[in-house]
Amino acid sequence: MTESSLLRATPVLKSEDYPRSRAFYVDVLGFGIAEEGGDPPRFGIFERGRSVLFVDAWHGAPQPVAGTWDAYIHVSDLEALHAEFEARGAPITRPIEDTVYGMREFEVTDPDGNVLCFGQDADQIDTT
Repeated sequence: MTESSLLRATPVLKSEDYPRSRAFYVDVLGFGIAEEGGDPPRFGIFERGRSVLFVDAWHGAPQPVAGTWDAYIHVSDLEALHAEFEARGAPITRPIEDTVYGMREFEVTDPDGNVLCFGQDADQIDTT
């Protein structure tokens, strides 16, 4: 079985008021906005240096766009990791899917209800 490397983990911070959170991370902490989702925005990816945070105000909304993650983990070989987790009996709560934002992902929920999303940039997947 091929082994997948976990490349980096990104915490997903919950927000009750996305505009307030956005102003805090940008104006107070000096993060830049890498990406936002929703109309009006309810999810953002904030970067400063090599640090990345996701801020999520979808939690509790009628129709979340990408679920309510507690961490997002970038991997080198999504298929291999999925197979490894299946073999270990991991509770895979969302199967592998291609997203509209260019990632291929699946989710695992831990015994405490924390949702971990594992993803690989679709451009980095070898389709040969």
